[in-house]
Amino acid sequence: MNTALAYATEDERWTAVQARDAAADGHFVYAVRTTGVYCQPSSTARLPKRENVAFFDSAQAAEVAGYRPSRRAHGDQTRAAAERAALVARACRMIETSETPPRLDELATEVGMSAFHFHRLFKTETGLTPKAYSVAWRARKLREELSSADASITDAIYGAGFNASSRFYEASGQLLGMRARDWRAGGAGVVIRFAVGQCSLGAILVAQSQRGICAILLGDNPERLVRDLQDQFPKAELIGGDAAFEQLVAQVVGFVEAPATGLQLPLDVQGTVFQERVWRALREIAPGTTVSYAEIAERIGSPKAVRAVAQACATNHIAVAIPCHRVVRRDGDISGYRWGVDRKRELLRREAGK
Repeated sequence: MNTALAYATEDERWTAVQARDAAADGHFVYAVRTTGVYCQPSSTARLPKRENVAFFDSAQAAEVAGYRPSRRAHGDQTRAAAERAALVARACRMIETSETPPRLDELATEVGMSAFHFHRLFKTETGLTPKAYSVAWRARKLREELSSADASITDAIYGAGFNASSRFYEASGQLLGMRARDWRAGGAGVVIRFAVGQCSLGAILVAQSQRGICAILLGDNPERLVRDLQDQFPKAELIGGDAAFEQLVAQVVGFVEAPATGLQLPLDVQGTVFQERVWRALREIAPGTTVSYAEIAERIGSPKAVRAVAQACATNHIAVAIPCHRVVRRDGDISGYRWGVDRKRELLRREAGK
């Protein structure tokens, strides 16, 4: 569930204030009419009367309305943020060091919370559910183990936390997108179908692995797009798409031309844990809207990682389906785009219906 939706009504927000719910911090603030100050939901300040409380979606909105931050606000926010980060960090270490992925209730017990509140807090802080974080961590660990020339595939499987090879082979397609021996060989033996078409933004290349769409590339030179695909998958077997595959390309082109049609296709997304958090957040941006790199950093629980967010956007290989074009600078400037600023501006114009 989208965490923000858990605090959509004033009754839900007031309940969070009464519980001093730290997971609600960052989703709204409450202001007290009789004192003229505003606080985070987890503030340790004395609870005001309900009739004296007003809610705002952000501190900035409260300040525009004439409220000032509570003297306790900075200390409360800093302490609450540190406590949340420490709890989530402890859960992450438990996930990373356990021989088998711990259950949700085990993680919640470890940090002294209910499963419901822990799940919500973990998603708020990391941008991933505990299960998704566990999958991403094991995938990263597995890739590291397989990258070692000294380790056999069996050693790599056990080194990544699989206590039985059968469990690994059940999950290998999800973790690697291919067999372990194929991944170690740099994608050798993996079949990727692709086709190059034309749209109003220029040339477009769409590629699909066994798991789903693994690349959507835009550009002026079709041959350059094919070379980019080859660089991305240097040892995979690239096969030009047939008529059926070209229908899929037509579907992607249709989405580029008319974003309102939507695009529901399985994606083969592979990146670091941080990149996957960023890309997941990008897919939650509604068409026709934009957010800043700083806002994405806030949403994934890493407010200081603005440059890293920008880098993750720049390394996205799946244009439009992972909509990095909806991210702009804090001042609203279009900024850069892997496939050209003019294309980014045009995509945003179409999504805005202008």
